[in-house]
Amino acid sequence: MSTQEHIFDAVGPRGRRTIRIVTALSVLAILAVAFLVVQRFGQAGQLAADRWAEFTQWPYIQFLLAGLGNTALAAAASALFAIPTALVMALGRTSRRPWLRWPATAYIEFFRSVPLLLVVYVFVSGLPSYGINPDIFWKLVIPITLCSSAVMAEIFRAGILALPAGQTEAALSLGMQQSQATRFVVLPQAVRIVVPSMVAQLVVLLKDTTLGYAVSYPELMKTANNLTAYTNHLIQTFLVIAAVYVVTNILISHFARYLERRVSGRTARAGKPAGLPEQEPAPAGIG
Repeated sequence: MSTQEHIFDAVGPRGRRTIRIVTALSVLAILAVAFLVVQRFGQAGQLAADRWAEFTQWPYIQFLLAGLGNTALAAAASALFAIPTALVMALGRTSRRPWLRWPATAYIEFFRSVPLLLVVYVFVSGLPSYGINPDIFWKLVIPITLCSSAVMAEIFRAGILALPAGQTEAALSLGMQQSQATRFVVLPQAVRIVVPSMVAQLVVLLKDTTLGYAVSYPELMKTANNLTAYTNHLIQTFLVIAAVYVVTNILISHFARYLERRVSGRTARAGKPAGLPEQEPAPAGIG
């Protein structure tokens, strides 16, 4: 069974035809709206060359690249801490031991429910009054880590629960301990199942770094705000920033698909006995 079949049923011929028609109509509608927007921009003088000139000059480009670097650093640090935390919480919530399950459940439910901006404000205004005043980088990274790890934990838990219970039971019957069965049997398959959802959450995590304005962290959006105050070209600046975010998210998605193929390929090679010849598919119509 493929990863996609764990998540949704395969679409039939009629469904695929409907999807193609709806997709074509949607693309035409988007192109029409984009044409009208560009036309109005041109009429308002927003497409004039002098309004875009600064984005071809190295000092402005360097300024935006510095903001992009800070965004990437905050997002990478948040993901680096959020993913292992999420995995631990998911294992805790699926544990049979109440002393592990209850704290993990409380953590997940609390940080899934609390708005990220509220957690940021706690680190900005609340904790410093009690003598806890981390650097502005951590005032952004820690709240993102807490809230993102709670959502990722539910993604991991869904992947674990999607696997047949018989796999764990079979591993235990072979003499594996529960921890070994989880590590070598359950988690590798669960991770492959949740890759698409995890990529979507990483994109959300990247966009969450735009809350850096609340802590005065110089991420990309904060840098763009500073640039618009200097150039007074708000529309041009934020269109460029939007394009940067789109390209960055596309790169994340492509990297995730590449990683998924690598992991799936290694697992398939590891599960095949040495020296076993490749099987040819049976001809159509032969039972």
